[in-house]
Amino acid sequence: MAIQPKEIRIKPFLRWAGGKTWLIDTIHRLVDNRDFTSYYEPFLGGGSIFFSLSISEGDATISDANKELIETYVAVRDNPYEIIKYLSTYECSKDFYYELRAKTPTKKYEKAARFIFLNHTSFNGLYRVNKQGKYNVPYGQNDNVVIDTQKIKDASKALKKVNIIFGDFDNRQENIIKEGSLVFLDPPYTVSHNNNGFIEYNKNIFSLDDQRRLAKYIEYIKNKGAYFILTNAAHESIKEIFGNCGNLLTVKRQSLIGGKNAKRGLTEEYIFTNLDSKEK
Repeated sequence: MAIQPKEIRIKPFLRWAGGKTWLIDTIHRLVDNRDFTSYYEPFLGGGSIFFSLSISEGDATISDANKELIETYVAVRDNPYEIIKYLSTYECSKDFYYELRAKTPTKKYEKAARFIFLNHTSFNGLYRVNKQGKYNVPYGQNDNVVIDTQKIKDASKALKKVNIIFGDFDNRQENIIKEGSLVFLDPPYTVSHNNNGFIEYNKNIFSLDDQRRLAKYIEYIKNKGAYFILTNAAHESIKEIFGNCGNLLTVKRQSLIGGKNAKRGLTEEYIFTNLDSKEK
């Protein structure tokens, strides 16, 4: 199976907090000119890494614990034009946003169109639900958002032969990970970068216990004779949990730091992998 950087990259059709578009070149250097038997990405999110790779002659499985997200990917794969038909009737305004947010459609493609529209017009592209499981992110205050439907059509083509499943990352079906597989892991960050604080939103979604469970899953991956790439926050607790899993790379990116008086600064992140690093 060939997994190579795409010459022309497909851009994600969703905005996603914590997305890894900025990390694509680094991941490409790790996987370039290597052969893998299959590909598995269990924390899919916006899918920037998956869409940046050309995966051929083998099996690819993508998954996420966000059911609405996975249902949207399935709908995009199966019929992007039905989704676009719904999107063409939507109005970019605060009133329409809250009207649509309050609805609970049951039709497959209408649900996907709603998810994509709310994602693009919400505050910072966040996905958050209340205790009742209702999406509750506020409007993003931009009445000029244009959803690029070509991205949806391009994504559909890339997803045609891909297995898309809903569920926890710890999936041990024999056909998902085999000897020589590549597994890309980008879990929700439990701790903030370079300090001792917890990310209040994510600690209930992906706790330190989940991080430890992920470390055990990585051992399972390695015991299968497969390869992994894990991205995570640069934090001592993360180094302690994953330090024995594989090689550690530290990468830096520009990040918006602070609130009201926010400014740009460099943020460090970790990559753990059992691939031989080509990074300096």
